[in-house]
Amino acid sequence: MPACNAKMDDLDVIHSYLDSQASRCFNLLYERYSGKVYAKSLTLLGDTALAEDATQEIFTKIFLNLSRFNEKSKFSTWIYSITYNFCIDYIRRKKKEKVVFSDEIEKAPDLAEDTIPDKEILELNIQQLQLVLDELHPGDRAILLMKYQDGQQIKEIAETFNKSESAIKMQIKRAKERAKKIRSDSFTLEEG
Repeated sequence: MPACNAKMDDLDVIHSYLDSQASRCFNLLYERYSGKVYAKSLTLLGDTALAEDATQEIFTKIFLNLSRFNEKSKFSTWIYSITYNFCIDYIRRKKKEKVVFSDEIEKAPDLAEDTIPDKEILELNIQQLQLVLDELHPGDRAILLMKYQDGQQIKEIAETFNKSESAIKMQIKRAKERAKKIRSDSFTLEEG
């Protein structure tokens, strides 16, 4: 297999790295994804120093587990999953939260109707949006950002969390409900 170069797709770079252990190959993956990992870590952890440390630790995990990437999903989805899980585990350890995602989501009926239109989320101004995101649980914040900021499809989000699509739809519905409540509780004086 030829030496790694920027024109190669992710799978070719991964295979080349696994065959040759050439640091250039792993560095290429790092160059492609470190900014995205840092941005997600910053969004979830809310601190630049923590996000920088998390990015390094996440890439250490990726480096150590690259041979386990099974190509069932896109490489970017695999990296996002590692990033999300690392950050949520960190938050759980630091805040000693027992549950970030509610167990009731898995037990919810599959046909839950999402009655809050997307425009409720999309019409928040920057200050409102920042406050609402800061007030949400990290799991709710992450899933809303995946859908609305990253434009990920329900199927991709379900793969990332290893949950059913209906469970993800329910999580999004409930996160939107909580975001709407935070907005209405926080901004009723401004609107009056």
